Amino acid sequence: MRASHGGTIGAVSFDLFGTLVTVAQEAEPSIAIERELETRGIDVPGDWTRRYSTAYLDRDPGAEVVLVDHVAAALEAAGRDVDRDVVRDAVIDAFDPVVETVPGAAAAVESLADRWVVGVLSNCSVPGIADRAIERSSIDGSRFDAVVTSEACGWRKPDERAFEAIAHALGVEPKDVVHIGDDPIADGGIDDLGGTAILVDDVSLRALPEVLEGREWIR
Repeated sequence: MRASHGGTIGAVSFDLFGTLVTVAQEAEPSIAIERELETRGIDVPGDWTRRYSTAYLDRDPGAEVVLVDHVAAALEAAGRDVDRDVVRDAVIDAFDPVVETVPGAAAAVESLADRWVVGVLSNCSVPGIADRAIERSSIDGSRFDAVVTSEACGWRKPDERAFEAIAHALGVEPKDVVHIGDDPIADGGIDDLGGTAILVDDVSLRALPEVLEGREWIR
């Protein structure tokens, strides 16, 4: 557990991938995307792997590069006239997740949602994949009051604006958010806003309700 910062808990947010669910990772995302593009009749350039690994879009530090935009830019740089909706469908299908729920995740969400507003804040550059992963898990997605992804809000954890986005969606100040995650750098970013990060390596999902229930976070 990282240092707590203060106040009573106003809301709880969870990281998704690696914290609540795990997904089978595509070994070569560029190949999976190439396959889906070709099935949709797009002429993929022969040097696609190199082009996929090249940056085409300028973004501010901390900003998300949406994978659909990146793939479209790579194709356009190769002289391909592409339909963005077709590219979007190809990218989404290339990352169609096979999901396993982390032990204790469903019970933790259920228990904490009985007391606080609860949400998800996930770094995810592919549209819709977070929602699809939740739907395929054993977690009751209706217990989440908000699901915010970097693709949707535009900012990746640990950027403060990502945590501000989930706090706003949950109707609280960032300092009143307890964020549960597995990455000390990305998920620990809530500390910079006065909130509290809890890492699952320090406090298990099964132990979370007992740890948080009725606890005051003292400045």
